[in-house]
Amino acid sequence: MCNMSRILHRNFSALVLLVKVECEDGPCHTAMHNSRSMIDKIVASAEAALADVPDGASVMIHGFGNAGMPAALIDALIAQGARGLTIVNNNAGNGDTGLAALIKAKRVRKIVCSFPRQADSWHFDALYRTGEIELELVPQGTLAERIRAAGAGIGAFYTPTAFGTRLAEGKETRRIGERDYVLEYPIHADYALVKADRADRWGNLTYRKSARNFGPIMAAAAKTTAVQVREIVELGALDPETIVTPSIFVQRVVRVAPALRKAA
Repeated sequence: MCNMSRILHRNFSALVLLVKVECEDGPCHTAMHNSRSMIDKIVASAEAALADVPDGASVMIHGFGNAGMPAALIDALIAQGARGLTIVNNNAGNGDTGLAALIKAKRVRKIVCSFPRQADSWHFDALYRTGEIELELVPQGTLAERIRAAGAGIGAFYTPTAFGTRLAEGKETRRIGERDYVLEYPIHADYALVKADRADRWGNLTYRKSARNFGPIMAAAAKTTAVQVREIVELGALDPETIVTPSIFVQRVVRVAPALRKAA
């Protein structure tokens, strides 16, 4: 009679499955299955990466303005046709492209952001004034921490930000020491659209300077993360010390040629 246990060991450079067989009447042995050759998260196109997004999905979109905005993935989401989306982003779109184009197409039911109004946010402004889009306004630091908390498995946290303002109305508050705090909850999402600089086929990611911004925490907070990258490299080409988002948080990778990118 044998008792079999499986141990799944993950790290950034290898994924190994160990099957340990313990026998009462014989020696134990361990079989190792290396799945190095099995994992390939590269998809053929941005459209393929988002083909299964349903109506009503919650979608985090990476970017601080145009910095880090995954323009190709947003265009693919517009073409895909999903409606009634809840979007999580730092702002509410700039000009007529990217997130602004998604809003203009009336695909967004609600947006969760910290900076909805600026000189060129006219598409959001117009729909908000007519009641065609809902806004959840979140202070920027709180927005970042709510997203990070989702990826870190934190159930809720207290912050002094927004205490005593309209943003704290209806929320639990607590006095800790000499300060008053507001209880905030994590923001989870069905999908995250992320832009990175380089990736390997497992989905390990590096970013370019400030274009990193919300990318790493959004990747960790979503059930499915789709990433557009400038370059896909061979396994082992990325220095482990430079990998910001490990592959465990990434499900789909698509290369977007620099000439086709709409944002830096």
